Amino acid sequence: MSTDSSTPSSTASGTASSAAGHDGSAHGGSPAADPAALAARGAARIDWIRSRMPLLAEAREALAASRPFDGHLIGMSLHLEPKTAVLLETLQAGGAEIVATGNHGSTQDDVVAYLRTLGMTVHGRRADTLDDHHANVAAVDAARPSILLDNGADLAALAASRVDPAAVDVGDPTGGTGIIGGTEETTSGGLRLRAELAQSIPFPVLVINDSRLKAIGENKHSVGQSVVESLMRITNLRLAGRRFLVAGYGWCGRGIAQYLRAMGGKVAVAEIDELVAFEAAWDGYRVGPIEELAAWAEVVITATGHPDVVTPAVLDRLADGTVLANAGHVPWEIDVAALYAQSTARTVLDEAIERIDLPDERHVILLAGGRMVNLAGREPKGNSLEAMDLGFLLQALSLERVATSAASLAPGAQPVPDDIDRDIARRMLAVMGADR
Repeated sequence: MSTDSSTPSSTASGTASSAAGHDGSAHGGSPAADPAALAARGAARIDWIRSRMPLLAEAREALAASRPFDGHLIGMSLHLEPKTAVLLETLQAGGAEIVATGNHGSTQDDVVAYLRTLGMTVHGRRADTLDDHHANVAAVDAARPSILLDNGADLAALAASRVDPAAVDVGDPTGGTGIIGGTEETTSGGLRLRAELAQSIPFPVLVINDSRLKAIGENKHSVGQSVVESLMRITNLRLAGRRFLVAGYGWCGRGIAQYLRAMGGKVAVAEIDELVAFEAAWDGYRVGPIEELAAWAEVVITATGHPDVVTPAVLDRLADGTVLANAGHVPWEIDVAALYAQSTARTVLDEAIERIDLPDERHVILLAGGRMVNLAGREPKGNSLEAMDLGFLLQALSLERVATSAASLAPGAQPVPDDIDRDIARRMLAVMGADR
């Protein structure tokens, strides 16, 4: 599959501007790695990814012709890895200026270095602390973007927090933020927009995770595949015959449970919604409260989008040697602070494996510090190329709709328009050769 002439070549070179953010350790490199070498490594990896994302290649060509983002600065907070780089290239081809940061623990430094050679302002590095991450998000907001590409509603919340509603001109559709609209990638962000921020966001936000297309293609099948693949790669454990507890039976939880069972795992589901728990039971899984199933499990994987899933009460019931992993966007599903507080010893066994000894002579294994196991672990791959081609085309076309038709969209969180979903479904069927 070839890419269009507007696609950057792997020979792109240049040095990272120190004003654009940190220079950090490479994906598999050292903190002192040369920015040009980092960029070259990132370019080579992105070449492979780009060559397997035909939907974005088609969009890149169309957006380069129509230039819907001319005059707009898109502010992004999203995992900085090779597939995201292809999305940012696509938006840049459509005329956008880019200011971006990643998520805590998942930034890949060679990708950051490469994006800087394209003239994008990128903040962040793999080794950033949580405070560094918050500063990076604040730096994106400080650039005053006109369109947001958000993940967890962090940018939307910051934009809303800096505006005094009493001082806003009633005729200002941006509510004093300067933002005409945006997109939100995640379940966690969608929940936040509709709860904590429900009365605070004056501009439209298309919630990508509301898309049924994304739910099926990316959340169920790709998260399911990538979480199981990451668990296998990080731990090298046998799956067949092992007992797994999946907390949450939304689209991600469904996929994780399905792929674990396909590999021979014994799978139970903890789900607090009675109707969804009913579905899990009829899908053939053992179903019950997490407190009751915790002692049975050898591996616990959280996928709810909500905080405080594995609480101290659950931790007290875990069997000796239980493995804990999180697949949710925000690292709040496992109460890592409570786990650390009651530990007698903590030992890093590998880059993404930590042994935590407890006072009663039990120990548990925590993967990736409780962050997203498929993006924060060792040599992270994230979701499949094809699923992210689909998901990021949803992003690109939704952002195009915001740029060209923001006035026709209601303020606040809302689903992706149905015509975009159906258009992409038709394109994906054609690319897959589903009729063969």
